[in-house]
Amino acid sequence: MGSFNVGLTGLNAATADLNVTGSNIANAETIGFKKSRAEFADVFAQAYCYINRTATGSGVRLAATPQQFSQGSLQYTDNGLDMAINGQGFFVLNGGDGQVYSRSGEFQVNRDGYVVNSQGQYLQVYTPKTAGVSDTDFNVGQMTNLQIPTGDSPPVTTTSVNSEINLVTNATPPLDATGTALLPFDASDSATYNYSSSVTVYDSLGAPHSMTMYFVQDINTATTPASAQPLTWQVYTAMDGTQASGPTAMTFNVDGTINTPTTLDVTLTPTPPATSPFPNGGAIGTYDATTATYDNTVTIDFSGMTEYGTSYSVGDMSQDGYAAGQLTGVDVDDNGVVFTRYSNGRSIALGQVALANFKNPQGLQVLGDNSWGETYGSGAAVFDAPGAGELGTIQAGALEMSNVDLTEELVHLIQAQRYFQANSQTISTADQMTQTILNLK
Repeated sequence: MGSFNVGLTGLNAATADLNVTGSNIANAETIGFKKSRAEFADVFAQAYCYINRTATGSGVRLAATPQQFSQGSLQYTDNGLDMAINGQGFFVLNGGDGQVYSRSGEFQVNRDGYVVNSQGQYLQVYTPKTAGVSDTDFNVGQMTNLQIPTGDSPPVTTTSVNSEINLVTNATPPLDATGTALLPFDASDSATYNYSSSVTVYDSLGAPHSMTMYFVQDINTATTPASAQPLTWQVYTAMDGTQASGPTAMTFNVDGTINTPTTLDVTLTPTPPATSPFPNGGAIGTYDATTATYDNTVTIDFSGMTEYGTSYSVGDMSQDGYAAGQLTGVDVDDNGVVFTRYSNGRSIALGQVALANFKNPQGLQVLGDNSWGETYGSGAAVFDAPGAGELGTIQAGALEMSNVDLTEELVHLIQAQRYFQANSQTISTADQMTQTILNLK
């Protein structure tokens, strides 16, 4: 009977091997799937005190079917929320029974705007330290469900303007007919100033307004005829064509860098009985939460102004306000930072994808649906940001395919079939020997 039992264990082992191989083949196209390997151990009956040198083996048993966590190939898609981990780590998902872990990055947005997988589990991200901006750090360790806002981006009123302009060293002042005095400044008459540059600013309602700076080369009234003062200018500002400030003296150092002023506060004063400087009722500048009002002041940064050479140029004319914007897309960078993009050019960081890693990934419990659960054998999950330590980076718009090599599995399938046939031959031979004994007379 021993030979029958030995052959039976071989058949069971071959069947398990075929099942593992068949499962690998069946999941060759499953996103994030990790192939398994059947591992066997011999069955050996030991004698008392382990001194029997004539004991024979009792067959084979299935010892384990560990999964192989090698990297799968990346396949690019048209879905911006699809993600692949290029390297070690697992996505962290919040399910109904707690956290689970997955390599499958097939994500979509549910009706409430949350990013979920096909099982409805929520993708976990680290929260931004400063909400509503694009440049921020994240609270690594504080995770939450990622939610994509569907509403418009609210307007942001302008508080500051950055002006980096190079004024010409040998500019000619706009003098009157006598050549002894500057022409009276008039924003509508280009003959009364040397240069002008404009930037669009936004009020509290998101309405755009044109803010223009006018530069006038100053003169030295101590000499006759008047000669140019190459290091002195006058600057005026106007909002929507109405003069807001000026003249303000602007002087440069002998090396061409700005001397004074490095900043200029331009205040728009409403005309009584109006309460707002703009016809639409919007305001501008810094908001005071105590009085629920804006100061209607814009600060111009002149620290980048220069007076070099003979060419007028604008290096930068930027401001910090935005009009209202509609959501145009969602992006994810290599570090897992999820951004929303809006039609006004603004981008807002919503969170950073959280990744987990384990000392022994093969000790994870297979939960099905492309997910794993933490066990004592896997060790506790270690959380961090993508790209940190041994964790991989995020490839957006791509999916990690199964790491199953179909050719290899088909060859193994043939080997498992031969193994099954050989073990069945053991049982067949034992049956023939038994039949021979029964036929003895």
